[in-house]
Amino acid sequence: MNHGQWTAIASRDGGTFRAYAALPPEGSGPGLVLLHERFGVDASMRDLADRYAEEGYVVMVPDLSRRIGREVAGDVAPGRGDAGSANALAVSGFLDADGADDDIADTLAALRAHPSHRGKIGALGYGVGGRFACVAAARADVDCAIGYYPVGLEDALNEPAAIRCPLMLHVAGGDAPGDAHLRERAQQALAGRPGVELYTYPGCGRGFASPARAEYDKPASMMAYSRSLAMLRRVLGPIYDFNALWEEHCYHEFVARNPDDVMPTMVAEPYVNHIPTMTGGVGHDELKRFYTHHFVHSNPADTRLIPISRTIGADRVVDEFIFCCTHDREIDWLLPGLAPTGQYFEVPMLAVICFRGNKLYNEHIYWDQASVLAQIGAIDPTGLPIAGIQSARKLLDETLPSNTLMAAWRDSEGKPF
Repeated sequence: MNHGQWTAIASRDGGTFRAYAALPPEGSGPGLVLLHERFGVDASMRDLADRYAEEGYVVMVPDLSRRIGREVAGDVAPGRGDAGSANALAVSGFLDADGADDDIADTLAALRAHPSHRGKIGALGYGVGGRFACVAAARADVDCAIGYYPVGLEDALNEPAAIRCPLMLHVAGGDAPGDAHLRERAQQALAGRPGVELYTYPGCGRGFASPARAEYDKPASMMAYSRSLAMLRRVLGPIYDFNALWEEHCYHEFVARNPDDVMPTMVAEPYVNHIPTMTGGVGHDELKRFYTHHFVHSNPADTRLIPISRTIGADRVVDEFIFCCTHDREIDWLLPGLAPTGQYFEVPMLAVICFRGNKLYNEHIYWDQASVLAQIGAIDPTGLPIAGIQSARKLLDETLPSNTLMAAWRDSEGKPF
């Protein structure tokens, strides 16, 4: 669902052109000019603008369709497969590059004058827009630039010495026509340039970051998004206290045990996935149902979380801890369907918590389910490579024996290495 609105930007040629603008929940923040592919400011671009606004940016998406050879009315279906890639390459021959540069400069001016804008401005583009974003790193007054599978980038690579800000390139590695050549040219032209990052995505075609494209590759898109956000946070801000936000969320889950206070710490439509049991929920209503009836009151009274390590990144927290409790009730999310055994257990857990802006977006929680089942007596670990409570104990004391489950370990004793 789109939350932004269309606005008119004054053009230096005396007219106006439209742009889609989206504001962050806080009401103000750094600026981001988002530059579209050949399909114009379609629904997917507007969704992306809303997403970056949710991350804390004042976003403008100028409609540059008049600069790429045709007017785009409404939402245009993207090209598919090899034909789509060929069409993207052909678009570079219809670029009014100077005109587009002017429109981008006018958008930057409008963004700086916007009452919600605070601080610096970045440029981020896809395909043809990726080319414009990279050129902006050399020609425009932007603080950082990010280009996804830029079309027609060759000309921009002729002026690497003019690059005046951090630049990130996400290049398709599927070796479609021109991709391998582009990677080689970019690596040669940008080698040694400070602040330049170039990432290749093996097996992916141009369009891998667009959900509307046949070439969409979700894992590659997620990785690229996280890398892009890391640069934006580092150069533009805003910086959020993820440690405090995660601590508050956990307090409402495990101490206060109040789902009504848990949900406001999350985005409007979050999701949680406990990987071994696939429990959790997607979306506000399903997740609140899960927290209310199957999580916060499902945890035993003696539940403890022993922290081991915490890594805080640009858009996520990775938490390593030991989960401890007595199985005195059915723990729906961790041991669904198993009646209480009265057995105490400890299990190492890893939580990967992704944020959007200052709210939790998703949680992926991992643990060794076999270890838990063995400790409560639900399975017999005899003869199986399963470590029970010792897996948690060794996490706290690395001097405890290693390789006790490997019979072959004894056979290698005394052998040269």
